[in-house]
Amino acid sequence: MTAEGDVRGALARVIDPELRRPITELDMVGDVAVDGSSATVDLKLTIVGCPAADTIERDVREAVLSTGVTAVDVRVSVMSREERAALTEKLRGGRPKSMQFGPDSLTRIYAISSGKGGVGKSTLTANLGVSLAARGLRVGIVDADVFGFSIPGLLGVAGAKPTQVDDMILPPVAHGVKVISIGMFVEGNTAVSWRGPMLHRTLQQFLTDVFFGDLDVLLLDLPPGTGDIAISLGQLLPQAEVIVVTTPQAAAAEVAERSGLVARQTGQTVIGVVENMAGLAQPDGSVVDLFGSGGGEDAAARLAVPLLGSVPLSLALRVGGDSGEPVVLGHPDDPAAAAIAGIAAQLATRARGLSGRKLGLSVT
Repeated sequence: MTAEGDVRGALARVIDPELRRPITELDMVGDVAVDGSSATVDLKLTIVGCPAADTIERDVREAVLSTGVTAVDVRVSVMSREERAALTEKLRGGRPKSMQFGPDSLTRIYAISSGKGGVGKSTLTANLGVSLAARGLRVGIVDADVFGFSIPGLLGVAGAKPTQVDDMILPPVAHGVKVISIGMFVEGNTAVSWRGPMLHRTLQQFLTDVFFGDLDVLLLDLPPGTGDIAISLGQLLPQAEVIVVTTPQAAAAEVAERSGLVARQTGQTVIGVVENMAGLAQPDGSVVDLFGSGGGEDAAARLAVPLLGSVPLSLALRVGGDSGEPVVLGHPDDPAAAAIAGIAAQLATRARGLSGRKLGLSVT
């Protein structure tokens, strides 16, 4: 005979797809009753119209049926205002709403930067995030390119909208990566035309109101150039580490170097350079350097940092970006996917240093 404890134990294995935590831990399960071979479960969703409602209800049914009952009645309701307030307080650990990734945070923060547009920075960010998540890390991406947002499309969530629980915004999840972008708040292909203060406020809100939870890695896709967002990032996340992206041509490498120099002026650390759009392999085994060669190595040498990797031109990489299926998932054997996976492996093993962090010690 199935007992109530068996059903609750099974429900503890149901994960909320947005919050990525068990629904029992989130107080989404109310009364549970078992009568012979039938079970009744009260399921409390966070908000009316919860986008994950169908998924959660399906997973609840499957979990309860796995205990041996043959019939399940899931009674769906919505949390009260008080219950939602208690949930948001629990998620924040009882702390007031504030910047999630302060100097004491253990999250490794990588800002993907470029001196100019069109070097594939966003494509690299999206694929790095997915590759890191595939390695078992908890990953988030902030699309900080407010004017040229493209991360939602690259990850296949162009039409997704964040869920708002009171004053907490829950980011959509794509391929195991939590994602937020201004593109999720505008209709269609609406252009965004904002001055500096609005850009700063948007980035600050992404880092304060959007609940990412405990992340191992946060990636920020920066806009090209050395303008307002780059300066704001230095103010809001001085502990972020910068990765400079360039193409092989000398002119692009020189411009890319400037983004690294600005990062250092704001107190951030440049940890490496990635060369994108390197040689294009031909059927006969030869390589055509459409954009020249050596730019990545030159930029890395001038910045005195390592060249983290060189990503070759790839049809599969471009197709994956258009379809929303990152090449590291769709074609993991592609040379570009292999190069990106190699870069992700280097980032995954880097630990946060103790510099600037409080150790919780006191002098007696």
